[in-house]
Amino acid sequence: MIDIRGFLKQKNGKSLTKYIFVSGGVLSGLGKGVTAASLGVLIKEQGYSVTNIKCENYLNLDSGNINPVEHGDVFLCEDGLEADLDLGSYERFLGKEVGYKNFTTMGQIYSTVIERTKNLEYGGATVDAIPYVPEEVIRRIREAALGYDVVLIELGGTAGEYQNIIYYEAYRIMKMTLPEDVILLHVTYFPAPSHINELKSKPTQLSVKALNSMGIQPDFIVGRGELEIDEKRKEKVAYFCNMDREDIISNPDCKSIYEIPLIFDSQDFSQKVLKKLGLKNKKLALNDWRAMVKNIYSKKEKQVKIGIIAKYIATGDYELKDSYTSLLESINHSSWHEKIEVEIVFINAENLEKKNDKAFADLKGVDGIIVPIGWGGRGVEGKIEAIRFARENKIPYLGLCYGMQLASIEFARHVVGLTDSNTEEVDPKAAHQIIHSIPFEEKYQKIKGDGASMRLGAYDCVLKEGTLAHEIYKKHRSFKDEKKNLISERHRHRYEFNNAYRKALEEKGFVISGTSPDDFFVEMIELPKESHPFFIATQAHPEYKSAPLKPHPIFIEYLRAIWAEKSKR
Repeated sequence: MIDIRGFLKQKNGKSLTKYIFVSGGVLSGLGKGVTAASLGVLIKEQGYSVTNIKCENYLNLDSGNINPVEHGDVFLCEDGLEADLDLGSYERFLGKEVGYKNFTTMGQIYSTVIERTKNLEYGGATVDAIPYVPEEVIRRIREAALGYDVVLIELGGTAGEYQNIIYYEAYRIMKMTLPEDVILLHVTYFPAPSHINELKSKPTQLSVKALNSMGIQPDFIVGRGELEIDEKRKEKVAYFCNMDREDIISNPDCKSIYEIPLIFDSQDFSQKVLKKLGLKNKKLALNDWRAMVKNIYSKKEKQVKIGIIAKYIATGDYELKDSYTSLLESINHSSWHEKIEVEIVFINAENLEKKNDKAFADLKGVDGIIVPIGWGGRGVEGKIEAIRFARENKIPYLGLCYGMQLASIEFARHVVGLTDSNTEEVDPKAAHQIIHSIPFEEKYQKIKGDGASMRLGAYDCVLKEGTLAHEIYKKHRSFKDEKKNLISERHRHRYEFNNAYRKALEEKGFVISGTSPDDFFVEMIELPKESHPFFIATQAHPEYKSAPLKPHPIFIEYLRAIWAEKSKR
């Protein structure tokens, strides 16, 4: 067993780290991640260095192989981690990169403990789940916290589930060891049944009871609901949950998640939290944040409609948008920046494939088309049909990852005349594999299992002068090294553009506007500006680097192009 007190009391810079756990109750999807990120914004504005860590329940080692319809958008980090979408919230709110040390799963934890038993690192002890597994959780939390004043630890799932009891045990041990440095916020749901017309607090009371049964008393309750939590409900919860009324924080529904830091600040949330942790606090101005939120809610004179050619949207009788969270956020950031109202239309790629009349009517009614990330053959021909429509009708087009690969195939088929063109992923027997796999090379790829290799994380790209891509990055001063025309974007894919087809496509007007520094990978393609107003696609994922206070330049220029073309019409 480790010396918990000695381990956690190590100095980081001038101060000792404070630990804020964020747990959930009643039901999932309440917004623990946004709660943690929003509080992080306020604490950062208080002058403290802040970071986050997400503790997931599942046995997967990361989020990369989980169906996005089941678990939402995978968030890709700079260091190559494929993580839960909550890490995207941390980056977007705090404006700070996160990665492997900010994300852990139960699979990672058990794998590490088992590996250590094989290596005799426990000195022959009988390795029971408690204390050894919670201690591994604590070790990972401490690793994430090094160098920071405050770390927010989000616990996946809800209180009372057997899958996450190890995380709650880690909290209990830390709280027992360092009572003045560790607190817990419990995010719960306050329903408002329509036939009763009042907020109900009983679900929250029962959730806190589940915490109490584990020896845990929350320091704050963050109440989610359609409405504000009124004083009567606060008094009732405080009485039944052994808390002060002022420690019940209301978090009602709002139009934008970026309003939540302001909602919290109106209740002096950060001041209350820091006071419990023995830290100095002050009143906040939040001028940049207030200006941004005001801009979000302001009336937009310009309106455009963007069609996203999607395949991860159907879940039973419902349409899920979480599969494209980062993309939607990036569009939002740029729309607020440009004061353009954007209507998003999800067009099912499979319906285009089946020549569905409504799908084609939707396609013809949009001002811009995006083909985002995707895997496998389902819906591919529908995506290619949409790309052809965008190219032939001069509709502003943005291709992301699969959207670049399929744009290359569409051009090869319908412009170059290589009709049997495809990607090896879909048809390994195609005569012209415009997109193919490459032998594993350690400097480029990571092994994801069973020999499957992927490019993951940030990679450099050299942009060709005189191209649209170069113009965009230069205009927004977004080069990593402008003298070298060098940019850096995140990647998450297995297959690559086949260099054997570069010349054939370029001779017909295809523009390769970005390549890896060694010229081995095609990273960005486009059509000449004289033949298309805006047709650009990248093997990378700029959507993972956009933030509300700093939208990504590609999305800004894409919206500008859409509005310019719509204005002409």
